[in-house]
Amino acid sequence: MSLSDLTIRQAKAGETLRKLSDGGGLQLWIKPNGSKLWCLAYRDAAGKQKKYSIGPYPTVTLAEAREKRDEAKRLLLAGHDPVEHFRTDKANKALEKANSEANTFAVIAAELLDKKRREGKASNTIGKREWLYSLAGDAFGKRPVTEISSAEILRILQKVEDKGHLETASRLRAGIGEVFRFAIATGRAANDPTFALRGALAKPKVKHRAAILEPKAFGALLRAIDCFQGQATTVAALKLMALLFPRPGELRQAEWREFDLEAGVWTIPAARMKMRREHRVPLPPQAIAILESLLPISGNQALVFPGTVSVKRPISENTLNTALRRMGYGPDEMTSHGFRATASTMLNESNRFSADAIERALAHQEPNAVRRSYQRSDHWDERVRMAAWWANRIDTMRDGAKVVAFGRV
Repeated sequence: MSLSDLTIRQAKAGETLRKLSDGGGLQLWIKPNGSKLWCLAYRDAAGKQKKYSIGPYPTVTLAEAREKRDEAKRLLLAGHDPVEHFRTDKANKALEKANSEANTFAVIAAELLDKKRREGKASNTIGKREWLYSLAGDAFGKRPVTEISSAEILRILQKVEDKGHLETASRLRAGIGEVFRFAIATGRAANDPTFALRGALAKPKVKHRAAILEPKAFGALLRAIDCFQGQATTVAALKLMALLFPRPGELRQAEWREFDLEAGVWTIPAARMKMRREHRVPLPPQAIAILESLLPISGNQALVFPGTVSVKRPISENTLNTALRRMGYGPDEMTSHGFRATASTMLNESNRFSADAIERALAHQEPNAVRRSYQRSDHWDERVRMAAWWANRIDTMRDGAKVVAFGRV
């Protein structure tokens, strides 16, 4: 006789195992401790008696137990063993879940970051990528990449865009696309949904870093630096920015072991260069004199420009720009990065040096891949002459007017 929910609820446990039949091999086992378990008794193709544990009651209802029984019967008619089938199905679902968890955006983004670290990418670059990935991760980090659509990504980008952060939105799209392309390369995705978003965002206006390009005005800045009443390391760093025009991060993180003052060479390691290539900088006598003046201050430490909080950390990214602001130069007039534009403009306008030598001095990469493969010279001899000429030119511009100690000239 078939069971009913009322019969099952009222069924009591005995001193030994009780078996209540619902027909078709489906049984409800009631153990002495009162627990109830659905079991299916059947014979396989070889006629061997077997048992399939469906699950506990009431977690598995009577209706669900009957569905499992009927499914098992269909499998038997098709020549399949229900226990083996359900075991395999359970394993496949577990594997599918594991694969799904391994294919989430957050997991793949973390793998990509590890790859970048192994490739020796700068910590600053890694940090920016982590931040961008976290913006996307907050929205769909725990989701498999195969489930993330273009429309979903666009909604996230538009939220950033609506705040007026057009450049961040553009970088975020590029960062998300990089994760998807890595997923494609590792066989975990078939397409990059950010490809369809090209042109969907407002283009940010290109903002060139402010720089002084007129010799007389630049001379006034040089005199203001000479008169600046800030930290000696900050003043020295600004002077070296003008003389050597490196990227600000390359200078502020400089270590004494990179400098050969006797030979007049500063060798910046590849790990700190934007293009990941070691870069040599010729040191004119004026630069050597500035560095020698720093030896009593930081010469017994690793960093040339240690911070005020900890000598193990360099001066911050804002130190040089803050000094310029204190001198009266606003962000639309001059930035620490602007020294590069100043040097590039004036060196090119001098018509004394080749464009290739100037580009090598700026540590720029040749944009033409074919030309780059043949052009491997660093134009060292010409750059040594250029460094000496530029240092003397700076002296001329700085000394072109009387030094005034108060305010700007």
